[in-house]
Amino acid sequence: MMETRNSRRGGRLVRAVILAWAGLSAAAHADTFVGAKRVLLISIDGLHQQDVARCIGANTCPNLAQLSQTGATYTQAYTPGLSDSFPGLAALLTGGTPKTTGLFYDVSYDRTLFAPSDTACTGPRGWNVAFDETTGIDGKDGGALVHLDGGGAFNPQAIPHALKDGACVPVYPHDYLKTNTVFEVIKAHLPGARTAWADKHAWGYDWVNGPSGHGVDDLARTEINAVDPATKSDYTDVYTHTEKFDDLHVQAILNQIDGKDAAGGQDGLAVPTLFGTNFQTLSVAQKALAAKGGGYLDADFTPNAQVAAAIQYVDGALGRIVAALKQRDLYASTVVIVTAKHGQSPVDHQTLVKNGDTLSALLQANNYLDPKGNFGQNNTTSGNLNDGSGQAGTGFVQTDDVGLIWLRDRSQRDAVLATLQAHLGCSSDGLCADGPQAYILSGDKLAAAFGDPDVGRTPDIIVQPNPGVIYTSSKKKDGEHGGNAPDDSHLALIVAYPGMAGGRTVSDRVQLTQVAPTILKALALDPQWLHAVAVEGTPVLPGLE
Repeated sequence: MMETRNSRRGGRLVRAVILAWAGLSAAAHADTFVGAKRVLLISIDGLHQQDVARCIGANTCPNLAQLSQTGATYTQAYTPGLSDSFPGLAALLTGGTPKTTGLFYDVSYDRTLFAPSDTACTGPRGWNVAFDETTGIDGKDGGALVHLDGGGAFNPQAIPHALKDGACVPVYPHDYLKTNTVFEVIKAHLPGARTAWADKHAWGYDWVNGPSGHGVDDLARTEINAVDPATKSDYTDVYTHTEKFDDLHVQAILNQIDGKDAAGGQDGLAVPTLFGTNFQTLSVAQKALAAKGGGYLDADFTPNAQVAAAIQYVDGALGRIVAALKQRDLYASTVVIVTAKHGQSPVDHQTLVKNGDTLSALLQANNYLDPKGNFGQNNTTSGNLNDGSGQAGTGFVQTDDVGLIWLRDRSQRDAVLATLQAHLGCSSDGLCADGPQAYILSGDKLAAAFGDPDVGRTPDIIVQPNPGVIYTSSKKKDGEHGGNAPDDSHLALIVAYPGMAGGRTVSDRVQLTQVAPTILKALALDPQWLHAVAVEGTPVLPGLE
């Protein structure tokens, strides 16, 4: 059809209206956060949206309720396809999915890397990267984790190598992240700004610094798997013990609000422009055995005793932090974001299936991976787990309530897929992936969602079993995360600011990735300065006008 002058004029008018609306929308977001000088980001691992709705309704989390009355509560917030802590936190701090950040799990695989012991990069490529509790020097030679700070340094046996510009260089966690973080953007564009973060692993979470290695000024080096001298166990044995670990992070934030560093040893510092922490208490309570009061009583998210107590603890901790902000006259200029890196699955204990790690067993039985888990970091010449003497080029499988498969021999992919398809049922050797919400992802669909496996970091195959299935026979836990089951991925998200007019509920489906550009927008910075936001087109959260 020929375009007339009137239709051209109409088109220009429509475009002008759209541009004007976009400008008003951006301005409205900016007006919402007028006077904001800092952002406090809190991740309560395991906190589902349903947990928030239920506790507010029952008046058992008054501090969360108060925050929701001065902000936006999102009822449809989700993780970026995978719900491990690494991709969940990376979404919050970079605005990107694993496709851009390269973070799939805290223990993963990269086909381009060389073993930690291969300092010349002359051996086989492909390394099982473990940036977890063993990343601290305490983990060297499989040693006991005896220090809360992980020993005070990196474990060289956990640091792989890469060829870069002809040189063989170590790859620390901050080098492993493929895109920049909000911390780096803030430090680059707000002169004098300070940043701070506290998390569960002392050295594995070094990646929050971003590729520069210097994004966080005050990074609390605390290790949840360290042995507490008072109990002779780590802090994950029972949720009340985890509270003591989380209390360390609460105190770190209180110290920072008081103008000190996380440890409270340095005074006269500026309050961080972006700071925050991660709570583990709820996650530990959710995983605890239902027979011992862990998890939930039903599919409606009715909390069992441990979960109810954990939510009350976290809510009380939030109250202490908000009270400190108010006491220092900082609350009115602080945006508070409460969310979670991941949920926990299953909520309905009736759907729980623990058949053991049938996925790994199936792969090993068919010679797709070395038998008895002897691949990567597990196949060490010394016999000490994760000591850097493992074999390179072995492939890897990571399982929780998901299965991520990096093949040893990638030419076997179609054969592996055929084997998996032949064992979808819930028999003793089956994958329990035969329901409508289960799937096996590979090929073009996997590449579109998570990146091309040919590049080196993306798994060849992802197995998402039926909701409720955990690839374990553990007698210590009845819940897990990592995949894309509904209970894993549907999370709490509240963005609160005293200057925001009243509490509101936003029902738009949003992703955790949208938190990062929203943080920058709140501080009057350009979200496009985040590389992942620019690449993936990640928008600011809606409903903040």
